[in-house]
Amino acid sequence: MINYEGRRFRRPGDDSGTVAVYHQDGDVVWAEVAGGEVRRGTLTGTRSEDGTLHLGYTLVLATGDLICGSTVNTPEIADDGRVRLRENWQRYAPRAAVGQGYLEEVG
Repeated sequence: MINYEGRRFRRPGDDSGTVAVYHQDGDVVWAEVAGGEVRRGTLTGTRSEDGTLHLGYTLVLATGDLICGSTVNTPEIADDGRVRLRENWQRYAPRAAVGQGYLEEVG
């Protein structure tokens, strides 16, 4: 079973410095996001038995824009033991959108 406590994630190829630091207490998972275009962000949700995360998020960008949404992140374990999260996200209005992407664990 994956424990997310202390794990750090970022988008592949994102060298802007945006990093999410995850925490866990039982099946409750949360993260703080900062760096690059993100002044401050939070994610909060739950972890399923298989390690899948169901999260809501809020981000304040450097521009002052506020982004809110939800995401379901399914873990994949790399050969070196790091976790890669396949995310299916939904962003709410006024910048509504849906998409898929990945987050990679960084050291």
